[in-house]
Amino acid sequence: MTLNNAEAGREYIVRAIQTDDEEMDAFLFSLGCFSGQPITVIAHRRGGCVVSIKDGRYTIDDQLAGAIRV
Repeated sequence: MTLNNAEAGREYIVRAIQTDDEEMDAFLFSLGCFSGQPITVIAHRRGGCVVSIKDGRYTIDDQLAGAIRV
């Protein structure tokens, strides 16, 4: 399941990041989003979602949310 399908308000564990873009991988890693880390979907918004990773909240678009498998 990807973050696009995840239930808001629930914590998940990142299982994998599926992208062919090294820049996107590096960006997610810099946020602390990598396999084994907890991630919480705060809310779904049109065109993306708000997530909590470690101590920060971030708005990510649908493409990025679709690359994160939980």
